[in-house]
Amino acid sequence: MGNKGSIVAWYMSYEKMVIENMAADLPEFAGELEALLPRFRDLIVPFQKGSYAHPDFHGSASIKKVLPVLVPSLSYGDLDIQEGTGASLAYERWMMGQTPDEEWKKTYDALLKYCEFDTLAMVEILKIVKGV
Repeated sequence: MGNKGSIVAWYMSYEKMVIENMAADLPEFAGELEALLPRFRDLIVPFQKGSYAHPDFHGSASIKKVLPVLVPSLSYGDLDIQEGTGASLAYERWMMGQTPDEEWKKTYDALLKYCEFDTLAMVEILKIVKGV
Protein backbone atom coordinates (compact mmCIF):
# COMPACT_ATOMS: atom_id res chain seq x y z
CA MET A 1 0.00 0.00 0.00
CA GLY A 2 2.98 2.28 0.21
CA ASN A 3 3.46 4.79 2.99
CA LYS A 4 1.45 7.76 1.77
CA GLY A 5 -1.93 8.56 0.31
CA SER A 6 -5.47 8.07 1.55
CA ILE A 7 -7.09 4.73 2.27
CA VAL A 8 -10.79 4.88 1.49
CA ALA A 9 -13.18 2.69 3.45
CA TRP A 10 -16.90 2.46 4.04
CA TYR A 11 -17.38 2.57 7.83
CA MET A 12 -13.69 2.96 8.59
CA SER A 13 -14.03 2.29 12.32
CA TYR A 14 -14.42 -1.42 11.56
CA GLU A 15 -11.43 -1.49 9.21
CA LYS A 16 -9.30 0.40 11.73
CA MET A 17 -10.34 -2.02 14.51
CA VAL A 18 -9.20 -4.97 12.37
CA ILE A 19 -5.83 -3.31 11.77
CA GLU A 20 -5.43 -2.52 15.48
CA ASN A 21 -6.18 -6.16 16.31
CA MET A 22 -3.65 -7.32 13.72
CA ALA A 23 -1.05 -4.98 15.22
CA ALA A 24 -1.71 -6.46 18.66
CA ASP A 25 -1.49 -10.03 17.32
CA LEU A 26 1.58 -9.36 15.15
CA PRO A 27 3.79 -6.99 17.15
CA GLU A 28 6.61 -7.32 14.60
CA PHE A 29 4.35 -5.48 12.11
CA ALA A 30 2.64 -3.15 14.61
CA GLY A 31 4.50 -0.01 13.52
CA GLU A 32 3.67 -0.49 9.85
CA LEU A 33 0.06 -1.40 10.57
CA GLU A 34 -0.53 1.49 12.97
CA ALA A 35 0.96 3.92 10.43
CA LEU A 36 -2.01 3.12 8.18
CA LEU A 37 -4.60 4.35 10.68
CA PRO A 38 -4.37 8.14 10.19
CA ARG A 39 -4.56 7.71 6.42
CA PHE A 40 -8.15 6.42 6.46
CA ARG A 41 -10.98 8.42 4.92
CA ASP A 42 -14.55 7.26 5.42
CA LEU A 43 -16.77 7.35 2.34
CA ILE A 44 -19.87 6.78 4.46
CA VAL A 45 -19.64 10.27 6.04
CA PRO A 46 -21.53 12.35 3.43
CA PHE A 47 -24.32 9.77 3.47
CA GLN A 48 -24.49 9.57 7.29
CA LYS A 49 -24.55 13.35 7.64
CA GLY A 50 -27.20 13.71 4.96
CA SER A 51 -24.93 15.81 2.75
CA TYR A 52 -25.66 13.34 -0.02
CA ALA A 53 -29.18 12.00 0.29
CA HIS A 54 -31.79 10.33 -1.85
CA PRO A 55 -35.28 9.10 -0.91
CA ASP A 56 -34.44 5.62 -2.19
CA PHE A 57 -31.70 5.30 0.48
CA HIS A 58 -34.67 4.99 2.91
CA GLY A 59 -32.71 6.92 5.54
CA SER A 60 -29.80 4.47 5.44
CA ALA A 61 -26.13 5.16 4.77
CA SER A 62 -25.41 1.48 4.10
CA ILE A 63 -23.43 0.81 0.94
CA LYS A 64 -26.08 -1.82 0.15
CA LYS A 65 -28.71 0.97 0.02
CA VAL A 66 -26.54 3.65 -1.59
CA LEU A 67 -24.99 1.59 -4.40
CA PRO A 68 -28.14 0.49 -6.25
CA VAL A 69 -29.40 4.08 -6.28
CA LEU A 70 -26.17 5.67 -7.49
CA VAL A 71 -24.84 2.80 -9.63
CA PRO A 72 -27.82 0.62 -10.62
CA SER A 73 -25.65 -1.52 -12.89
CA LEU A 74 -23.84 -2.96 -9.85
CA SER A 75 -25.44 -5.42 -7.43
CA TYR A 76 -24.24 -7.52 -4.51
CA GLY A 77 -27.06 -9.95 -5.31
CA ASP A 78 -24.96 -12.06 -7.68
CA LEU A 79 -22.28 -12.80 -5.07
CA ASP A 80 -22.09 -15.92 -2.89
CA ILE A 81 -21.09 -13.65 0.03
CA GLN A 82 -23.20 -10.51 -0.08
CA GLU A 83 -22.34 -8.51 3.03
CA GLY A 84 -19.51 -7.76 5.44
CA THR A 85 -20.82 -9.78 8.35
CA GLY A 86 -20.99 -12.89 6.17
CA ALA A 87 -17.47 -12.25 4.92
CA SER A 88 -16.14 -11.79 8.46
CA LEU A 89 -17.84 -14.93 9.71
CA ALA A 90 -16.57 -17.03 6.79
CA TYR A 91 -13.02 -15.84 7.43
CA GLU A 92 -13.34 -16.37 11.19
CA ARG A 93 -14.61 -19.94 10.67
CA TRP A 94 -11.56 -20.65 8.51
CA MET A 95 -9.18 -19.10 11.07
CA MET A 96 -10.75 -21.25 13.80
CA GLY A 97 -10.19 -24.39 11.70
CA GLN A 98 -13.93 -24.87 11.14
CA THR A 99 -13.82 -24.85 7.34
CA PRO A 100 -12.85 -28.16 5.72
CA ASP A 101 -9.99 -27.88 3.23
CA GLU A 102 -12.21 -28.93 0.33
CA GLU A 103 -14.64 -26.09 1.18
CA TRP A 104 -11.95 -23.45 1.74
CA LYS A 105 -11.16 -22.88 -1.95
CA LYS A 106 -14.80 -22.02 -2.68
CA THR A 107 -14.97 -19.80 0.41
CA TYR A 108 -11.69 -18.09 -0.47
CA ASP A 109 -12.91 -17.35 -4.00
CA ALA A 110 -16.21 -15.99 -2.64
CA LEU A 111 -14.36 -13.75 -0.15
CA LEU A 112 -12.05 -12.46 -2.85
CA LYS A 113 -14.99 -11.67 -5.15
CA TYR A 114 -16.81 -9.90 -2.31
CA CYS A 115 -13.76 -7.77 -1.45
CA GLU A 116 -13.16 -6.94 -5.12
CA PHE A 117 -16.80 -5.95 -5.56
CA ASP A 118 -16.84 -3.87 -2.37
CA THR A 119 -13.79 -1.97 -3.62
CA LEU A 120 -15.36 -1.44 -7.06
CA ALA A 121 -18.56 -0.20 -5.39
CA MET A 122 -16.61 2.39 -3.37
CA VAL A 123 -14.67 3.53 -6.44
CA GLU A 124 -17.86 4.04 -8.43
CA ILE A 125 -19.62 5.84 -5.55
CA LEU A 126 -16.58 8.06 -5.00
CA LYS A 127 -16.61 9.02 -8.69
CA ILE A 128 -20.21 10.18 -8.35
CA VAL A 129 -19.61 12.04 -5.09
CA LYS A 130 -16.61 13.82 -6.60
CA GLY A 131 -18.50 14.50 -9.85
CA VAL A 132 -16.04 12.57 -12.00
